[in-house]
Amino acid sequence: MQIHSLTLDDFSSCDYFLVGIHSTMEDYRLAYLLNLHLQLNLYRSNYDIDLKNDDKDAFFSLYEFTHNATENCWFLISNHHKNNIEGNNLSLFSESQTVTYLLPERKKVDYFLKLEGDFSSNTIDNIIEKINKIPQVITSYSIDTNKLKSKESLIF
Repeated sequence: MQIHSLTLDDFSSCDYFLVGIHSTMEDYRLAYLLNLHLQLNLYRSNYDIDLKNDDKDAFFSLYEFTHNATENCWFLISNHHKNNIEGNNLSLFSESQTVTYLLPERKKVDYFLKLEGDFSSNTIDNIIEKINKIPQVITSYSIDTNKLKSKESLIF
């Protein structure tokens, strides 16, 4: 009897587009501005993306929107989580912060916009152009998902 085994590649087909966004804004403010400029209705999801490492847990904020007519899904995901670490001594500087990244190979990216569904390359270019017109956004660009080492973090 033959046994069928599944690999991670069976579940991670690249049927989504990924846009990297550089901005110093808080996640809720960026979601508001994306809603305003792209005519979306991104809302804070009931859950975060949890990443469990050896000694620390990281939680990445997630906003989502599903367009009813096209059934396209939009996700705004934070790329970094700050962990407070308390020191052993009782000095003024006994607390420090470490940063955990959802995609460590893209540390400079602040947010990702994951687009699932039927998007053409022209549509993606128009979305990026509109995002770049937002004054509080430094830049945004398309990311090749095939070159990502930790793309399993984007499966949720």
